[in-house]
Order: sequence, then C-alpha cells, then structure tokens
Amino acid sequence: MSASLPEHVEKLILDGTKIGWHQERLAAWERGERFAPITIDMALTRACNYACHFCYAMLQENDRQPIDKKAITEFLDDCAEIGVKGISLVSDGESTISPVFIDAIQHGARVGLSMAVGTNAFVLNRRKLEEILPHLTYLRVNISGGERSRYAQIMGAKESAFDRVCQNITDMVEIKKRDNLPVTIGLQMVLMPEYEDQILPLARLGQKLRPDYLVIKHCSDNEEGDLGVDYSGYDRLHDTLRAAEALSDDEYRVSVKWSKILAEGKRSYQRCYGAPFLLQISGSGLVAPCGMLFNDRYKKFHVGNIVETRFRELFHSDRYWEVMNYLASPSFNAQKMCGSLCLQHKVNEALDAHRKGRLPIVPPSGNPPAHLNFV
Repeated sequence: MSASLPEHVEKLILDGTKIGWHQERLAAWERGERFAPITIDMALTRACNYACHFCYAMLQENDRQPIDKKAITEFLDDCAEIGVKGISLVSDGESTISPVFIDAIQHGARVGLSMAVGTNAFVLNRRKLEEILPHLTYLRVNISGGERSRYAQIMGAKESAFDRVCQNITDMVEIKKRDNLPVTIGLQMVLMPEYEDQILPLARLGQKLRPDYLVIKHCSDNEEGDLGVDYSGYDRLHDTLRAAEALSDDEYRVSVKWSKILAEGKRSYQRCYGAPFLLQISGSGLVAPCGMLFNDRYKKFHVGNIVETRFRELFHSDRYWEVMNYLASPSFNAQKMCGSLCLQHKVNEALDAHRKGRLPIVPPSGNPPAHLNFV
C-alpha cells in the first residue's frame, strides 16, 4: 500500500475498535454505572430489495412494525438527549428503501449525531445522494461481486443492477469531490470462500470507481451454521487477499479484516461486554443487544420497541440493564450461545482483555482516527 494515502483514508480503522478513544464510557462501565451507547447500529425497515446469498438478517425474523417519521424523529431526539454519539443505518434491512430514510439522516445530523449508512446502493440515485452526502460520516456500499453475472448470483439481483450500482458509486464519488465533503465512501465485500473468484475483480473495480476504500470481511453465521460458511476455506484465500491489498494506490485502499478471517469463527472470550457500548436495533423497531438476538426465539433478550415506547424510556428501564448485565455475567457464554464473530466482536475482545488485565485500554496518543463515533 502506498505511504502517501490521503489523511482521511490513512486514519481509517477498518479492522479493530476505537473504544480506547471513549474513556468516559469505559470509566462509567468500570464503575458499574449506566451509560449511553457510543454507537447504535440499526435499520429503518426489515424489508430489502435484494436477496443476498450471504444474508444473516434473513435468519433473524421478528415481529415487524413500520418505523414512521414520528418514531424515528423521537428516537433520534432521545439518542441526542441521552448521549449516543453515532447512528449507523446498517443492521437487518435496506434502510434506503424506507420512506423516512432521507429525513432520518438529515434530522440525526441536525441534532448533533454522527450519521452513517451501509447499503446495496441500488436506489441511491444522484438526487438522493445530493440530499444525504453532506450529512454523513461514511457511506458504505455492500457489493460482493466485481463482475455482472457473479454479482447477480451472489447479491440476489438482476445483472442490470450491477451497472446501476456502479453508476451510483461513480456519482457519490463525484459529488464528494465536487463539494469537498468529509464523508468517506467505501465498498464492502462479505466474503464466503466460494466467492474467491470475485476478490480481484472487485478490487480492480474499486480502482476504476475510486471510492476511498474496499474492505473485505468474513461472513458471519448463526450458531446452527445455517448459512454453511466453511471457515477452514479462508486459508486458501490468503495469497489472493494479499494480491487484492497490493492494488491499493495513493487514493484507494484495499483492506482485509484479517483478524476475523484468521479467527476461523472462534471467540477468545465468553462474556459479552460490548452491547452497552455498541447497541443494535432491528428494522422492526426491536431493541435487542445485538443482531444475533433479533429472532423471536430470543425474546428473553428483547427490551422493547421504539415504535411503541420512547427509546429514552427503554434505555433507563431496569429491563434494558437486566439484559445487558446478564450478557456480562457467568450465566452467559458467547462461545456456546452465539453465532460467529458478531458486530461487537472487536469491542468484546478489547473489553475482555482489559477486564482480565492482559491488555489495559489506555488513552491513545496522537490524533483520533476517522469515524470516531463508530466504535
């Protein structure tokens, strides 16, 4: 990788956690106090216009309720009030197809929240991009194929969708450069071993489209292995992944999430400490500690629904903290009771090592990284 990457790209942490830059939350956690999440990862709907082969969200069905403008406005106001720092519209649905998508981004930014989006980008035409890009910290496009036919197979879409998404990426990059916007434009490949043939074509596509980065990550599975991810199959991909990283240049970075790929789906910890720092909410409005617990069969972990109850009330409730404390107790074992390497995994690794005294989380030196409020 070139040593002359732009500062905003060089400062990205794509395989790790920024928890060390939030010492006030760590201190509250160590004192046993209640504290607001740093980041909330959520969706505005459970619906999706794609049918991705690797989709984990389809395994987490729960009762759906539409998140309307009133509900999302009150939710964002509550987040700002209690001290949430960042909202990432990712989670278990395609938020861009929600009728409140643009309103949510603009209102969240207006009340002081850092806003971000993960999307297949199919509906993000130029008009919508003009409305949202000035208000975003990052926009990440989920794209796991670099060739039309394989893109269609992997992403569960028509081949023509590939051309449309590539044009939308071109537009978002052009708008960012035209207006000198601070938003980071990224691509993300969710990699199953059988997608090996798309690693280099996608890295080369990134060279052509010119986003800030392409990140390649492992695929999460549930505890039953319903997606059939062969974690031993990642071993044979190492040379190809390094070749993809070598395609980085002065303005475009290819980054492999090596820590998760090399972990083979295994956790080094048993307690889940990360959920209070990085909370997830379903596109149904369901508040649960993480996406792996959205399914109706995990109701004992469900706190409530932001469509029915103000989030500030849920956050301050004993029920919310009973669930969080249970996950951090000896009664819970993430190695046996969870799927593979969840969203909170890197935060959990850091907090577990800190709690056990192996690697204390000390205040980092130097300037903070980009996307600070997305841990």
